[in-house]
Amino acid sequence: MTVLIHPTYFPNIAHFVAMVKANHIQFEVEDNFLKQTYRNRTYIYGANGKLALHIPVIHTQKNRQKYKDVKIFNAENWQVTHWKSLLSAYRTSPFFEYYEDELFPLFNCKMDYILDFNLKCFEVICECLQLELNTSKSQTFNKSVENCEDFRYLVNAKKEQQQSFDAYTQVFDNKHGFIPNLSILDLLFNEGPNALNYLESQVIPAQ
Repeated sequence: MTVLIHPTYFPNIAHFVAMVKANHIQFEVEDNFLKQTYRNRTYIYGANGKLALHIPVIHTQKNRQKYKDVKIFNAENWQVTHWKSLLSAYRTSPFFEYYEDELFPLFNCKMDYILDFNLKCFEVICECLQLELNTSKSQTFNKSVENCEDFRYLVNAKKEQQQSFDAYTQVFDNKHGFIPNLSILDLLFNEGPNALNYLESQVIPAQ
């Protein structure tokens, strides 16, 4: 099965469930950049509940700008903020220290384009999961596609459908209960090497 999906900032559980079950992943890179999506945000579990980590981007005056052409607003020290948020949320999780050295460089390097940064984050996460995936990039944008499963709808953070994933232990679940479909980082820090087994056991999210 080939899946068509958007590269996002530390993809959520739904994205990874779709990807681990695929024989081939085609990343949509020819689309227009839209606000209110996972292209430049992810959600983690903080002490006060669900917390958004948002990458600031530079918007042009054009009505439309391709995702691959959107630049990160690096004048804002967002990487330090994101890393501090991860430390606060997960330093007491079972596997944070196990993956810390692999992930920290992502928050200590400057990249110009949001798409390139997201793909780099994806690459590092796959290394952490010891997951080898067959990937390619789209060459043109098509509203409808054939011969593949279209999971591009998962990128929309505002119209997200409720995903029913199995609960796992989270750092603050005694305060706020289980929060599903957070960033892959939440699963990785809490489940460690078992994260891949968890993803493979979940049902592919339906539209």
